[in-house]
Amino acid sequence: MRMKSGKQKQSAENAVRDIRRKTRRQFNAEEKIRIVLEGLRGEESIAELCRREGIAQSLYYSWSKEFLEAGKRRLAGDTSRQATAPEVKELRAEASALKEAVADLTLENRLLKKSMTGDGEDDE
Repeated sequence: MRMKSGKQKQSAENAVRDIRRKTRRQFNAEEKIRIVLEGLRGEESIAELCRREGIAQSLYYSWSKEFLEAGKRRLAGDTSRQATAPEVKELRAEASALKEAVADLTLENRLLKKSMTGDGEDDE
């Protein structure tokens, strides 16, 4: 019987681990910035802040590093950024519309050239 309780205990631990992975909290950018700024203020220790927010200290420090590196790049004049999905869709639609306009104008230009030469025969 001991074998069963060991297997049950292991499967229960695995189930709990799986649930925790699937229900892990996702922080958006604003929340990450708020937490990092609170840590930088120094009003409470990083350990207390992380305990209150329910995050690991290593996660806080990685967010802090990303935050400070992004600020450094911005101050150095690197203003490039990643385009968001809606921006990409909008730019693709605009590019498609422009290509279509160029194709229409090219076709119209060819038709006008043919009408100027007579019956559509090329000048040679």
